[in-house]
Amino acid sequence: MKTEKPKILVAPLNWGLGHATRCIPIVEALLENGFEPVIASDGVALHILQKEFPHLIFLELPSYQIEYAKNGAFFKWKLIKNSPKMMEAIYHERQLTKKWVKDYQLVSIISDNRLGVYSKKVPSVFITHQLNVLTGNTSWITSKLHQYIIKKYNECWVPDSAELPNLTGKLGHIKNPHFKINYIGPLSRLNKIELPKKYDLMVILSGPEPQRSMLEAHLKEELKRYIGDVIFIRGVVESEQKTEQVASITFYNFMTSKQLEQTFNESEMVLCRSGYTTVMDLAKLEKKAFFIPTPGQFEQEYLAKKYKKEGIVPYAKQDKFVIENLYEIDLYKGLQHYNMNLDWKKLFLLFERK
Repeated sequence: MKTEKPKILVAPLNWGLGHATRCIPIVEALLENGFEPVIASDGVALHILQKEFPHLIFLELPSYQIEYAKNGAFFKWKLIKNSPKMMEAIYHERQLTKKWVKDYQLVSIISDNRLGVYSKKVPSVFITHQLNVLTGNTSWITSKLHQYIIKKYNECWVPDSAELPNLTGKLGHIKNPHFKINYIGPLSRLNKIELPKKYDLMVILSGPEPQRSMLEAHLKEELKRYIGDVIFIRGVVESEQKTEQVASITFYNFMTSKQLEQTFNESEMVLCRSGYTTVMDLAKLEKKAFFIPTPGQFEQEYLAKKYKKEGIVPYAKQDKFVIENLYEIDLYKGLQHYNMNLDWKKLFLLFERK
């Protein structure tokens, strides 16, 4: 007689692709350890995971309707303006979670920054690299609010190291926490493979609109002066994969994990945002890179400044970037991988709690 595997809800936030893609190694580990992941999200985050795990159960959560301002200086105020819609979405996902715990007989929940996806009836985990949420002069209150929400969960998993060296700096480390923190080490779906170099430059974009499109348009103009072979992944997840060759640039709308792994390993250097999931991928692959943080997103700006100060990766503001900036890459040591030997079985013991 076939025994039904215990079901665990995995719910990443739909903000770019980072939250969804860093959940891929967690979903794979759950499968390897005898669990049945049930995926819940919305938009491109849901679509990318459907492409990676077509055999799993997928559920749709309400959208937080996160929008970026065209002017990065107004990003925070745009979020505040949209906060009523966000709060409504959090309320609805809270109600859906209660229903799904019963309907699917869930034994646990893993929420990657989904603020309403938790339950008092089953162990619930919150994944974040931002114990401190940077928002300029309001950082103290946004950090306190975020920590208040995290306290509702049984554990908080931070994809970083507790000690030095670490990747998150003050984002992922706080003094005297009032909730259980488990530092699980950087998460990446990719592996380093020795392959012949095919591309001089890999460009990979992601993140909410309109900033993704604005950066794409800017880089297309700058790359007209670049001498070398370029692969350009636009970060637009659609029903079908599309490619286009323009001079020495190969464009893709999106790539699967396997394709990305090969392309990263075939590329000499990478031009991208300084989002934390991208940082973890680059560290795992030990790549040299150049960062263009999303305007107005304090987290990405903080990480870009941190890595430049530490001599790891250079960066430029989006409106100031010129292709000649890439010459700076050779002056920096690049991101390095450190392996924490994560014990998934031990980590998953929480889910066996009755």
